[in-house]
Amino acid sequence: MGGSIAGLLAARALGAHADRVTIVERDRFPDGPEPRPGVPQSRHTHVLLEGGQRALEALLPGILTELHEHGAPRLGMPNDLVQWQASRFYRRTSPTVHILTGSRPVLEWLVRRRVLAEPGITAIEGSEVVGLLGDSARVRGVLLRERGARTRHDTRPLDADLVVDASGRGSRAAGWLAGIGAEPPREETLDTGLAYATRLYRAAEDAEGPDCLGYYFVAGRDHIYGGVALPIEGGRHLVTLSGLRGSEPPSDEAAFTDFAARLPHPVLHEWLLRAEPESPVHAFRATANVRRRYDRPGRRPSGFLATGDALCAFNPVYGQGMAVAALSALALRDALAGRRRTPTTRRLQGTLLKASQQAWDIASGADRELPGATGDAVRTRAVDRPAAWYLARVQDRAPGNPVVGAAFRAAFSLTAPVSVLFTPSVVRAVLFGPVRPTPSEPPMRPEHTAG
Repeated sequence: MGGSIAGLLAARALGAHADRVTIVERDRFPDGPEPRPGVPQSRHTHVLLEGGQRALEALLPGILTELHEHGAPRLGMPNDLVQWQASRFYRRTSPTVHILTGSRPVLEWLVRRRVLAEPGITAIEGSEVVGLLGDSARVRGVLLRERGARTRHDTRPLDADLVVDASGRGSRAAGWLAGIGAEPPREETLDTGLAYATRLYRAAEDAEGPDCLGYYFVAGRDHIYGGVALPIEGGRHLVTLSGLRGSEPPSDEAAFTDFAARLPHPVLHEWLLRAEPESPVHAFRATANVRRRYDRPGRRPSGFLATGDALCAFNPVYGQGMAVAALSALALRDALAGRRRTPTTRRLQGTLLKASQQAWDIASGADRELPGATGDAVRTRAVDRPAAWYLARVQDRAPGNPVVGAAFRAAFSLTAPVSVLFTPSVVRAVLFGPVRPTPSEPPMRPEHTAG
């Protein structure tokens, strides 16, 4: 259920273990890399973290080359960006991880083209799932309805041995499960009220300023505004401005530029004043972290899995969604590979939740510290307070200390476990190293320093 990146990659993972995989998508897919209504955030800034790149390449060998051929920029962190976080600029040392910053429509189109070319994988477009077939013991398929006024009341069954919910953060599976007598999952939520707005730009040809490919201002405990400008295909940039609850960015075009002046340094605002806008402003508000605990005990049927945002949705400002979709599909593929007996859906659901655990810990841990955060995942248990204190020191030192910065980026990019932050060299720097003073201006040139 769902033909976006999570659904496509789950279909790819399951293709070797099923006679037929059918993707049900509410939209009709465009012929090329175009935004579509079912992906409302497709016009906004996206990044593919390095952990997600590795997983995507494992699932679809050669896809990273295709992305490069279609113009998706690859940025080295931290030297290619002017980055402000934890009330200071990052030192622009030699890169330790890389991100892809191409547009979401191009990535999704390339993935869709590859997946739908696989034998046994087909798509039903322009149709939506309106319910599950089966009972509280087992899901046996879905009930479909073609979209449109004339077919509003016409439904048909689609039988299946396994149903995968990849319909996104707006999933209606909880109600459908209740409708067949099963128990819906409990939801964990953490919402900062963050909202963001995005506009497409072309940089001024005579632009002056730091020798960099983009800008990244991260909202934090001491500053409620954020902003990012990243290159995409065709020599253009997507610029996204954000603010926490009560300080949302405007969708008015003139006010959008003025809003950038609230960032802690004027460098991005000055860049916008010289750049040429190429689109209207697009706003987005659904940014809560939401995790559905299908792994917890309950009266739930076999034959049903949730993945992607339908299982665990993150604050999009951290850029984790596409990477977790790829990591989850890879975990699903590996859990099925080489086994004489198919694992239970309960075990597979636990595998998918584990694939998203590190990203959840990072996003919820950061958002928990922001002013005005609400939800049942906001509370910090007493046993977690020492770790929270330590991680706050990590964030304070990551901008200025190359050793801490490299470990922080490895964990954040999902290329290493969080335990990388507790290696002896990192612990020494975190506990005993100083916090680098904040420079008054962004670093102008990369410091090609080891580490």
